[in-house]
Amino acid sequence: MPASVLIVDDEKNILLTLSQSLQLAGYQTHLAASGQVALDVVSARPVDAVLMDVKMPDMDGLTALARLTELKPELPVIMMSGHGTIDTAVKATQLGARDFLEKPIARERLLVALRNVLKHQAAMEELRELREQLGRYDMVGSGPAMQRIFSLIQRTAPSEGRVLITGENGTGKELIARALHQHSRRKANPFVKLNCAAVPHELIESELFGHEKGAFTGAVSVRRGKFELAHEGTLFLDEIGDMPPAMQAKLLRVLQEGELERVGGAETLKVDVRVIAATNKNLEKEISAGRFREDLYYRINVVQIHSPPLRERREDLPDLIGTFLREACAKNGRRPLTLSPDALSVMSAYDYPGNVRELRNLVERLAILCEGPIVTRTDALELLPRGRGGVPPPVVETSTAWTPPPPTLDSAVVAAASTPAPALVAPPPPLSAPVHAGFHPRADKTFREQVEDAEREIILYVLAHTHDNVTEAARLLDLERGHFYKKMKALGLRRGQSET
Repeated sequence: MPASVLIVDDEKNILLTLSQSLQLAGYQTHLAASGQVALDVVSARPVDAVLMDVKMPDMDGLTALARLTELKPELPVIMMSGHGTIDTAVKATQLGARDFLEKPIARERLLVALRNVLKHQAAMEELRELREQLGRYDMVGSGPAMQRIFSLIQRTAPSEGRVLITGENGTGKELIARALHQHSRRKANPFVKLNCAAVPHELIESELFGHEKGAFTGAVSVRRGKFELAHEGTLFLDEIGDMPPAMQAKLLRVLQEGELERVGGAETLKVDVRVIAATNKNLEKEISAGRFREDLYYRINVVQIHSPPLRERREDLPDLIGTFLREACAKNGRRPLTLSPDALSVMSAYDYPGNVRELRNLVERLAILCEGPIVTRTDALELLPRGRGGVPPPVVETSTAWTPPPPTLDSAVVAAASTPAPALVAPPPPLSAPVHAGFHPRADKTFREQVEDAEREIILYVLAHTHDNVTEAARLLDLERGHFYKKMKALGLRRGQSET
């Protein structure tokens, strides 16, 4: 569909000449003989650009330009004049004009100027769409947990309701806050954030409300606070559970009345701000302990969105790992890496106590250190920290067999009472019996491969001892049952192999 251009000039001949030139170039044109008619046309129909004269009766072009900018801020306007001066061009630019042409206008100059402003406008619209999508699509995941979050964002963002985002550190609470802002009616206005835990208690009032010159030692000038900076936009208060009690009372007043005074000031300022808060604490427990105000809790907790840890949405790990790996390779100038299925399995089994922040860090380390182009299981095992997050500590290779610790008397009695002995199965070897193969250093295998062999032998031995009772085997090895299953899968083991 051709772009439509509104031509505004009080001289009929100029209107017709410019209209004919633009139509021959493939544009659709609308004509207006005055600034008021131009405003009426823009209000009534879609227009892609405006070409307007400066000198017109009743309402001159600069006045009409100012009115147009208020009506349609994104509409590109090109001003033209036969009596143009530098001062006029500067004023037109300050009022929002994208270009200024002197009459008589050469056809090629007109077409270039028009093509440039339309390209710029298309780029701005694309950027606006990307910004709108950024809040949602910067959060990777398609599992049930993320779908619930997306649904809550979609329903909550257009409202004015305050939102409390809960979740552990590193789960993406700020991304949710940004998504709420980008999909709200305030998206064209500021998004301001403050980490309440990072500001000293004696300075947090000044950070939020601002201060007057001389309000305290070091206040050498007036400073606007976060509430003023976020006027008609969104204020994100991260880690609100760490806000000191005295400050909580002052925040409550601002939320209730929408007004504040700067530190050291007497003037009452009105503010229109949507507050989104986040915390990694259980605020109900904080209320019970007397560390958080109950009335403030109900003010900020109109809608609550929980950001789950990665261990509760493992189905999203492959997408997250792939996305972060591509970003890390591009950022560090490395050729693209491909994860092998075994490597992905190992990385997906890890708990990531630091959540998305830790995952991104580990994947970037992998992108820098891995020689590639395929990320192997060994690469992934060397990447992950040992002894935390579901990855067991390394097994020490020795020439003597490893013996698991014997069960306590109580646990042995409980196991015997709750688990009937399987029929026609020989009793397992004593727990102190040596592993049947033993391990010796081998020159044809890497250290990691020999560690995996040792782990495989240990698991098979303990499964044989417990007659394939996975729960008891996991207990003997001091592992969670779910982690034990994942370890078996990572090593290519299955129940029943211990009998072979």
